[in-house]
Amino acid sequence: MEPFTIATGTMDHAQNVFIRVHTDAGFYGVGECSAFPMIVGETQDTCIVMAREFAKLWKDTDPLDIEGRLQQLHNFTAGNTTIKSAFDMALYDIAAKNAGLPLYQYWGGQKRKVETDITIGIADPKTMAEKAVAFKKLGAGILKVKLGKSAKEDVERIKQIREAVGKNLKIRVDANQGWSFDAAVYALQSLGRYDIEFCEQPMRSWYDDRLPELMTLSPVKIMADESVYNHHDARKQINTRSCDYINIKLAKSGGMLEAKKIHDLAVEHNIPCMMGGMLESRIALSAKLHFVYANPNMKFYDMDTCMLGHLEDPAVGGVTYDGYFLNIDDAPGIGADADERFLEKCEKFIV
Repeated sequence: MEPFTIATGTMDHAQNVFIRVHTDAGFYGVGECSAFPMIVGETQDTCIVMAREFAKLWKDTDPLDIEGRLQQLHNFTAGNTTIKSAFDMALYDIAAKNAGLPLYQYWGGQKRKVETDITIGIADPKTMAEKAVAFKKLGAGILKVKLGKSAKEDVERIKQIREAVGKNLKIRVDANQGWSFDAAVYALQSLGRYDIEFCEQPMRSWYDDRLPELMTLSPVKIMADESVYNHHDARKQINTRSCDYINIKLAKSGGMLEAKKIHDLAVEHNIPCMMGGMLESRIALSAKLHFVYANPNMKFYDMDTCMLGHLEDPAVGGVTYDGYFLNIDDAPGIGADADERFLEKCEKFIV
């Protein structure tokens, strides 16, 4: 990848794992996950080790019993949500293919307009403002700006970006847990004048107990990201009035089954959700778009990972971009697979 900087570090490559789960019905399901060690604590290597163990558990079992298959993984190991999300994805691909339907129709959903934001990594304010202008010229309507290094400099970054792009573009920010409580108060109160849509994860999740206070002090709405891995985390955030919105990522939740539980709980409490991600290719992105189509409380879309400097596209089929709008055809299942030519260059395991 082109190097990309956020508060927790700089990435110059994606640590992705692709799987195929074969059935005796003559077709297979595909899954992909993107390890992000600074957030979820898994690497590509740990994902592969666990994938080989998971695959042994599923031999000669029913792939249409999705909850049963995933419970096997949870019984085997706690955590490891990133690689679990790839296995979850493969099961849903199998189920929809077995039904002869695209995944969103299998869930009873329907297509709608999905416009992704485009993310600006951390750099000096002038460089970030220039990047924002470039995205505006390319037709972007929503900017997501990474912050979290220094509250004072972060305010200057947004000041210069807003001045450069004008009033019409939406701007949302993501501190990636980078601020202390006091820094978050300063930054959010200062950013209030720049018409910010929301701020993702202003503080480390171990300061979740201070989020209710921050909510009362912030003129900017707050979105929980690393504070919500599963629906139990979501329940605690909602019950303590610690967030306005929730960012759902398959690599955090362990896949779409748990993501659906988060979504449905948020619906009960009128908490809109965002579909986010790590550094997935268009394979996992396709699954995420199906999830969005099937779950109407997904109101925000941070689905630009394939536009952020992937130097090679390993996918065939799947999501396409029309500018910053996402589309997919009605092929059965997820509708995406890995390019065989790309796989020839990859390390491979069969269980």
